[in-house]
Amino acid sequence: MKKYCVLSIELLTCYCLIGQTLELPVPHKTGGMPLMEALAKRTTIRAYDTTNISMQQLSDLLWASFGVNRPDGKRTAPSANNKQEIDIYVLLKKGAYVYDAPDHKLNLVAQEDLRSQAADQRFANAPVQLIFVADLAKRGDGPEEGKLMTANIDCGYISQNTYLFCTSEGLATGARGSVKRDILTSKLNLRPDQKILLAHSVGYPKQ
Repeated sequence: MKKYCVLSIELLTCYCLIGQTLELPVPHKTGGMPLMEALAKRTTIRAYDTTNISMQQLSDLLWASFGVNRPDGKRTAPSANNKQEIDIYVLLKKGAYVYDAPDHKLNLVAQEDLRSQAADQRFANAPVQLIFVADLAKRGDGPEEGKLMTANIDCGYISQNTYLFCTSEGLATGARGSVKRDILTSKLNLRPDQKILLAHSVGYPKQ
């Protein structure tokens, strides 16, 4: 039975890749660790087990980080003037995706494993690598320096959501600015005004 379940999951994954989207389960929006306890336990982890997280955990992680939490389309983290300029790219073994928050799904952008481009040796075993990308075009006109500063602040709110969710879920995470930007910019087909700001490794802590 276990063999057939694994085969079914693999076939489903292949189907989703061919269809260019990966549908996510409905996120859980209740429960979890009390906020003050999560704050007390929040930490950066730098050693990861290779065990995959579940699709439900991935769904909950993305919603908690920067999902839609109100009928008017506003999100779980604030952004200046509600520009929502941060996109979350999700690097998995089967490919790289961008999170579509309004439809709560993942859209395929590269059908290859790019996780090694987002993490140094300390973080390499994490099964999920999140890349936070600022789309400066969404911030309108003005000097790039000012738009980038605002985007970095907005990115920080999302990063803290990621940390707190992982703490609540018993997952490990660690944020860092050191990624292979040139390679990922090319592989993810980013425009010149899309800037990689931060990476988050997500998985289970190495025991």
